[in-house]
Amino acid sequence: MRFAVDEINNSTNLLPNVSLGYEIFDHCSSTQSFPDVVKLLSVNNLVQPWDEPHNNLSRVLGVVGPYGSTQVLSVAPLFMKDLIPMVSYAATVSVFSKKAVFPSFLRTVHPNKDTIEGIVNILKHFNWRWVAFLNSDDDYGNDGLALFMKKIKDTEICLAYSKGLNQYTDHSQTFKQIEAQKINTIIVFAPDWTAEALIESAIQLNVTNKVWIADEEWSLNKNLPKRKGIRNIGTVIGISEQAVKVPGVNDFIYSSRRHTNCENASQNIHCNQFFNRSSLSTEDVVAADPSFNFPVYTAVYAIAHALHNALQCGSGRCNDNITVFPHMVLAELKKSNFTLLNESIRFDENGDPQYGSYSVVFWNHSGDAEEIGFFTFYPSVHFFINNSNIQWYANVEVPTSVCSLECPVGFAKKQDGNDNKCCFDCEICPNGTYVNITEDAYRCIDCKDTEWSAAGSTSCNLRSVEYIPFTDTGAILIMVGAWALVGFTLAVSVLFAINYNTPVVRSAGGPMCFLILVCLSLCSISVFFYFGEPTTSFCILRFLPFLLFYTVCLACFVVRSFQIVFIFKIAAKFPKLHSWWIKYHGQWLVITVAFGIQALLLLIGYTCCPPDTFKETVWYPDKIILGCDLDLKATSGPVLFLLSLCFLCFVFSYMGKDLPKNYNEAKAITFCLLLLILTWIIFATTYVLYHGKYIPILNALAILSSLYSFLLWYFIPKCYIIIFQSDRNTHEYFQGLIQNYTKTISQ
Repeated sequence: MRFAVDEINNSTNLLPNVSLGYEIFDHCSSTQSFPDVVKLLSVNNLVQPWDEPHNNLSRVLGVVGPYGSTQVLSVAPLFMKDLIPMVSYAATVSVFSKKAVFPSFLRTVHPNKDTIEGIVNILKHFNWRWVAFLNSDDDYGNDGLALFMKKIKDTEICLAYSKGLNQYTDHSQTFKQIEAQKINTIIVFAPDWTAEALIESAIQLNVTNKVWIADEEWSLNKNLPKRKGIRNIGTVIGISEQAVKVPGVNDFIYSSRRHTNCENASQNIHCNQFFNRSSLSTEDVVAADPSFNFPVYTAVYAIAHALHNALQCGSGRCNDNITVFPHMVLAELKKSNFTLLNESIRFDENGDPQYGSYSVVFWNHSGDAEEIGFFTFYPSVHFFINNSNIQWYANVEVPTSVCSLECPVGFAKKQDGNDNKCCFDCEICPNGTYVNITEDAYRCIDCKDTEWSAAGSTSCNLRSVEYIPFTDTGAILIMVGAWALVGFTLAVSVLFAINYNTPVVRSAGGPMCFLILVCLSLCSISVFFYFGEPTTSFCILRFLPFLLFYTVCLACFVVRSFQIVFIFKIAAKFPKLHSWWIKYHGQWLVITVAFGIQALLLLIGYTCCPPDTFKETVWYPDKIILGCDLDLKATSGPVLFLLSLCFLCFVFSYMGKDLPKNYNEAKAITFCLLLLILTWIIFATTYVLYHGKYIPILNALAILSSLYSFLLWYFIPKCYIIIFQSDRNTHEYFQGLIQNYTKTISQ
């Protein structure tokens, strides 16, 4: 400070014809601090706290210091009252940035928030997440702790342990707790003397293999890096204000040392005030922490530039007619904008410096604080560390400091019972879910219905959409079979038409045969709608033609079975019933009623619960199988009606089991019905066990099998007789069979 004042007083540009005066006192002296502060504030040895500041002119236009935040807090309110500017070179607590409380406070050192930001950047750079924070139990340390906790709130860094340090702290107990929680990174945010006591205890207690992060208060300590055993405690990395070398200051110190202590300070300009330096050598002063030189130097120059502007200095002279008050100096200080040692000096609206940067230092094996990186604020924020310059303890790779190791890929974190985000278990994300650690590392996210994922996935894949296209081999074969069925029915119809009046055709049902054959052909329409991408209309037509027209087929067989039994066994006993049946065409009436009932049931079912498309996403996680969702409520009525017709067929077939062979259709109809039931039992079993895309093929195959069972086992044998056994297709042959049956009955 004295060096800066001398430079300014010897300058012809900054304050020409004006000399700066100063008074220095040691604020650390509890017996002298407040009397000296009050003396600075007094006017004619009188302090009037409630008087207007401009009524009397105080001797003090600006204050540099004091050093510590606690000391500033104790005296700053006295200066704030009269808006006397205080420019601190070392007080860093956050509260000084509140201009409502400290309106005339400025500082040339960065506040704690910048130091904490630098420390957090170091932690992030090396991915250290599980840390201890040891701070001095005072305004400075507690402010640092509060800022640190706020800064890491939304990060992956966790404060595992914190402790306020004072002269009574049991360091042994502190280190035991750190070791118990397996903390490898320790932040020490404390003044020089507190940090020295802690580190010396760590050496004595044989604390090893830790990473120590030093704040600017002790990162450039000259003694500790050379202390015996310092290598054993681990690696020390620190952050400090960049030490700007002030040219000429060392020469000034040596020059001042040559002057003897003064008995009368007023007679010697070099003394000003008495200071007993017998306990310090010049080398001790020169070797002191250099990071404070530039902040002190800047503080003095900032006040000088403010005076320069307030006094309207220029052209080698200042205006002698201007009376300068402290608030005028304060106003000019806030507008500071000058260059000092290539640094542009400015203050922000909170009185904090808008210039400068931090150095990142590493205590190397030579006992020096080696600069390995930097942290700049202005004009832009930039952080850099050269990892290759760091020699880690035990020559290992970058140490880790985590509570729980990171989960493997595809695993989500699960809290282990506490609120600490750094301690967790790992759970693999099951099928159909994924974890995205950039969004939420603690949750397995469900895939969409159109996506799938294997266990342990970090993203979802689109499901493949599957259905049976018309070009599928199985679909082509079944459609060919359906067209073949239509061809066969057409051929049989032609054959039966040619031989319409023969006994075989008449005994098979006569005109009813043509209705059965037409309905079998119409049933085959359903087969073609089982292929291609399902739509609502496709889903309706898969079942409607088959259920409707197959009902007619079964009704015809019911009537045919009943009619034969009726003629041979019932007509003689109930002649009137027989005449009524013949007169009103009972067989066609029954078929018409059956058709009407089934049509009504289908209409009601499809109106209440129409079939619709659905996507099968449960059985195959990587596929979407398109199909038709057939509601049982819609089909239960029509299906039950078909089953009842089957049951009647069985009953009438059993009753006619002993009829003449050529008039006995019981065996053929029974066999067809057994094939029909067996076919649908096989399909139902497969439908329960298999859920793949080939269900439509199996369903179409079951329908085709049901149609072919009647065509092959009921009509083809009759075609064989017509074509190859014409001798059995005569009236004489059939009359002989009837006569033999009559004789058998009469006997």
